[in-house]
Amino acid sequence: MSGLQNPWDLAFTPDGAMLYTERARGLSVRRADGTTAQIFRPADLLAEGQSGIQGVAIDPAFATNRTIYVYMSSNLSGAGDNRVIRLTVNAGYTAVADRTDIVTGINYKNTWLSGDPGGRGAHNGGRIRFGPDGFLYITTGDNHSGPLPQNLRALGAKVVRVDRDGSAAAGNNTPAGGDARIYAWGFRNPQGITFRPTNGQPYISEHGPGHSDEVTALSPGINGGWDPLCLNGTNYCGYTSNQASGAPTPMTDTAKFSGARQPVWNNNGRSQGIAASEFLRGTQWKAYDGAIAVAFMGGTRVEILRLDEAGALVGATPVLNTLGIRIRAAVLAPDGSLYLSTDGRSGGDEIWRVVPS
Repeated sequence: MSGLQNPWDLAFTPDGAMLYTERARGLSVRRADGTTAQIFRPADLLAEGQSGIQGVAIDPAFATNRTIYVYMSSNLSGAGDNRVIRLTVNAGYTAVADRTDIVTGINYKNTWLSGDPGGRGAHNGGRIRFGPDGFLYITTGDNHSGPLPQNLRALGAKVVRVDRDGSAAAGNNTPAGGDARIYAWGFRNPQGITFRPTNGQPYISEHGPGHSDEVTALSPGINGGWDPLCLNGTNYCGYTSNQASGAPTPMTDTAKFSGARQPVWNNNGRSQGIAASEFLRGTQWKAYDGAIAVAFMGGTRVEILRLDEAGALVGATPVLNTLGIRIRAAVLAPDGSLYLSTDGRSGGDEIWRVVPS
């Protein structure tokens, strides 16, 4: 597909349709017969900076309930927030109905002061996926807020896990006093989540602050170790030191948090706009069967990460790295091919279908 504008995510339905989001345009569909239509752009959509309609997920029981989920930025409550909404789509994919906002109040960057990094609407996370356990996983960003990643009463800079009505999933292992919907915390701006086929363990891909993009394996109740709170306790030191030594702010601060979860993979100390990630499945992928495909925007490539049985990295191979094109989404289709979306491409963005050679 071509002629798109910042396609952010996509998802396949059991009856052959492909839903896709464009950050400022809304939610659209490519039906099984190849026709396309925009089906959802609500009046409260807040599209500024990095915000807008982002992730999309299909209910595991879609064949009977035709339910989908969308992560979006909204001004419905006045000030902006991020939220997950539930919708039903009709049989012809011409309209949606029954909007229910199942998770609201996810932190949003409403203000920008001179000297702040980024602008309004920055660092929202935004990927949503159903895990093999039947729960919905939601990645959220830190909004360039120093206290947010380690604040267990706020949903920003977390991985949230909920049931289909937005209630906390059983077994999240949230510390006492924290929001029970929090599955893991201490993250910067995770924009990818995928599940290992062999054991269902979730892995996230997370933007680094000028260094150290990461891919991390999650478990309930883990701390990712991101703490950009400055030494004076007020600023966001995501791009400068918050260490007395003057060293860069670490993505995974094991000096502060001895039990912080170390990443499976680090981008050789670089920050290159890491985006979505997806486990490859199927013998057609040969040596890459069971590997993670990680999309990069600034890095203009897909990195294939191979893991051993225990989950340790055994190799990393860049592919599609000679095109010079930013890649945002990575989703495995029902036929086993990999769909990718471009981001900010001159002349209009595209969705690609990639098959192994």
